[in-house]
Amino acid sequence: MSKKDNLAKNPIFNAAGNDAVADRTIIKWNTTGLFNLNATKYSWAKNMYQVMVGNFWLPEKVSGLWEDAIQFKTVLTDDERRAYKGILSFLIFLDSIQTVNLPNFSEYITAPEVNLLLSIHAYQEAIHSQSYATILETVVDSQDREEIYYFWKNDKHLLERNEFIGGIYQDFIDDPSDENLFRWIVGNYLLESIYFYNGFAFFDTLADQVKMVSTDRMINYIRRDELTHVTIFANILREIKKEFPHMYNEDVIYDMMKVAVDQEIKWSKHILGENIIGMGHENTENYTKWLANQRLATLGLKPMYENVLSNPYKHLDRLQDNNSEKGNFFETTVTNYAQSTAMNGSWDF
Repeated sequence: MSKKDNLAKNPIFNAAGNDAVADRTIIKWNTTGLFNLNATKYSWAKNMYQVMVGNFWLPEKVSGLWEDAIQFKTVLTDDERRAYKGILSFLIFLDSIQTVNLPNFSEYITAPEVNLLLSIHAYQEAIHSQSYATILETVVDSQDREEIYYFWKNDKHLLERNEFIGGIYQDFIDDPSDENLFRWIVGNYLLESIYFYNGFAFFDTLADQVKMVSTDRMINYIRRDELTHVTIFANILREIKKEFPHMYNEDVIYDMMKVAVDQEIKWSKHILGENIIGMGHENTENYTKWLANQRLATLGLKPMYENVLSNPYKHLDRLQDNNSEKGNFFETTVTNYAQSTAMNGSWDF
């Protein structure tokens, strides 16, 4: 199969395939379908495997949500409760759609080491969905759970966002062209790198005020996973640029990033309002634009918002610094939870 052939799903088994590492490409290759993980091309995937499996966690291990349940009723303001519900609804959608989306994407990846990562990625998204279910079961009243899951039915802003993201994925399923595949990959990168983070910032901001600390601890586990997902799709985009330059289109990346940023700002201002202490519309906008610049830099691209040079949420730098040796109240548990010792001797490299 040449690199210019139209996309087709990988066969379950292809006896006439060629698994030679020197010939392999990340998509469009004539693979046998065998997971030969002793002969891999993409070293970054092997490294990511170690990190992702070492990050194993379960929502049942996060304690203290009953304290959040009390605070939800007695401490949070009406604005904070509304934001808590609406943001959870969007996060639930994002992880739900990724759980069903990633297996579709894997059917076109022809590198077994990358497919292995996507399998772990999909599993982690399912764990995230269970995490949100655990939060809802513990923190909010039963009559409020349906409202949170289906918030989009009565909120046109959230419905617009959900339809936009789902539409990108559905376009490729309906028409698996090179152009739609590239948009699909960029869409995954944007979802993992932009769409979650104002929601995460809200929970961190509450926790910085010693509110809903256990919910935020759960969010920290989820964010740690999401950052590995950002890395996966950044690397996939780099491989596409290298192996299939005719597919790679920086204009598409910038155009889709602009839409993602505009939608994220619009939604975040809508759901957060102006009465959340520590946030505010100006900070929300500048944080989203700063984050977009960071994600573009990860791809080796120039910033879109040259006047936005720093993260306006200084408390987020402290709360989200997973590599800090100083540690802090929120990240120490997250860092220590990683089961890295379980990985000794596995897939050595």
